Amino acid sequence: MTANIPGLEPLVDDVSSVPSAVEERGVGRRHTSRRRLYLRRFLRNRGAVVGLAILALLILFALAGSLFTSYTYTDVDFANLSSAPSPEHVFGTNGAGNDTYAQAVHGLQRSLVIALAVSLLTTMIAAFVGAAAAYLGGLPEKIILGVVHFLLVVPSFLILALVSQRAHGDWRVLILVLTVFGWMFGARVVWSLTTSLREREYVQAARYMGVGPVRIVLRHLIPNIGSLLIVSFTLGVVATVQSETALSFIGFGVQLPDVSLGTMLSDGANTVSSAPWLFYFPAGLVTLLTVSMALIGDGLRDALDPTSRSGGRA
Repeated sequence: MTANIPGLEPLVDDVSSVPSAVEERGVGRRHTSRRRLYLRRFLRNRGAVVGLAILALLILFALAGSLFTSYTYTDVDFANLSSAPSPEHVFGTNGAGNDTYAQAVHGLQRSLVIALAVSLLTTMIAAFVGAAAAYLGGLPEKIILGVVHFLLVVPSFLILALVSQRAHGDWRVLILVLTVFGWMFGARVVWSLTTSLREREYVQAARYMGVGPVRIVLRHLIPNIGSLLIVSFTLGVVATVQSETALSFIGFGVQLPDVSLGTMLSDGANTVSSAPWLFYFPAGLVTLLTVSMALIGDGLRDALDPTSRSGGRA
């Protein structure tokens, strides 16, 4: 009986085609996770991919570069003093007869360790101090911000130079001093962002449930600024490399017999006209390291920022 009703058959046909139409529009597709979305946006940024590739090659060179030479960074070849690059010494030698290639491998290792350690520690301290100041508010907030603002105006570079000189260029002391005077600006930025988060519903609910302040800061506030902290960490590596290089260049950073890229630049700057390879090779490594981390930082910022168009459409 229903088959004879005019217009009913086309209506049934249209209804049967609804699922396929919905699937074609993407409603039936599998949900894309947030991490996969961030990765996709990051990989669409060509500059970030290039920076990641350069950083991977630098890390590989620092870890496995010593396998391609029979010299260590302390070995001396008295038959080749300030010799130009050759099959025996790929990057040449310095005035003391040290193999520049072996020193570049060790110097890159030392600079990477210092940069990664300092950037990680300063990011962690800045995140906790800034978020704690924003959550506590009132008098504790004023005290914490007062300390931060005081440390920001202290001539930290002079203190870094004096402490490092007294420690005879110990790289562990350099990490400690750079960390002590490197977290304040990041804490100020974190505080300014988390002041808006402390009034959110989930923070108020946790407070009313009796959750302690430390747990609220660590479990509810800091994870919600994770994207900022990731970008801050990558850019902090660039700043630390530049600080360590500058200190070592003027003789207040890593000192002999240890070697960093900064000490190699300092040694090469004195002989740039007579032995340019002593300057150009470490300068190239410093440039590649800073540029790669800057590109990665820009790529992460664009990938984690939902309003950015640099990563393309999701």
